[in-house]
Amino acid sequence: MPTAVTGLEAARSLIASSRRILAFTGAGVSTGSGIPDFRSPGGVWSRFQPVLYPDFLASHAARQRYWEMRRSMWPDFARAEPNRMHRMLAELEARGRLLGVVTQNIDGLHERAGSRRVVALHGTNRRVRCVACAEGGEMAPVMESLEADQVPRCSACGGWLKAATISFGQMLDPDVLRDAFDCAARCDLLIALGSSLVVYPAAALPEAAVAAGAQVVIVNREATPLDSLAAAVVHGELEEIVPALLGD
Repeated sequence: MPTAVTGLEAARSLIASSRRILAFTGAGVSTGSGIPDFRSPGGVWSRFQPVLYPDFLASHAARQRYWEMRRSMWPDFARAEPNRMHRMLAELEARGRLLGVVTQNIDGLHERAGSRRVVALHGTNRRVRCVACAEGGEMAPVMESLEADQVPRCSACGGWLKAATISFGQMLDPDVLRDAFDCAARCDLLIALGSSLVVYPAAALPEAAVAAGAQVVIVNREATPLDSLAAAVVHGELEEIVPALLGD
């Protein structure tokens, strides 16, 4: 197991010497784009009781609560633009040094920044999907026509629509999960950016990378449970640290 070395220069050295880098990103990468960390105090999860997926399927009241929460979240998503971190990761991929991005985020900002290889573990809030027939569509027009207490229905079959995200109590897509762990097995360096590394199975990606022989760099505002696994750890504001790590 690598010995943790806290410091920016150690992380920069590892990045400079790696050619198959995998970025694993969490909420901290998108807060600079105006999307709050929903788990932080005052965030969405402290203001709304999470709606479990089985409850969404079974209860109209739960579906109404779910869409009330989505209406509250949507303005932040609608106006968000990729920030410098998103763009720098896309540039690193364009230079052939980044295998791709595995993200816990549902904002779609990596794709909008130009990243081509994005594995979105928890889906996307920019699209909707029918729970009955799996027909999909854009979220924006649904939000534009959504009235208070309304639960949108699928135009194809009349089933209930929900965001194309993974809800509490809903299984991750096994193909997406397999894709993420395949990336972790092929990289020579995994950079975890802005993730608390407490939500599994996603948090097992750094462990899988180390098991396959890769090294890990962790960049986060606070300490994580996996800091001891990393070859380099940097704590602080990502908006300052990541450009210093990825810049030429």
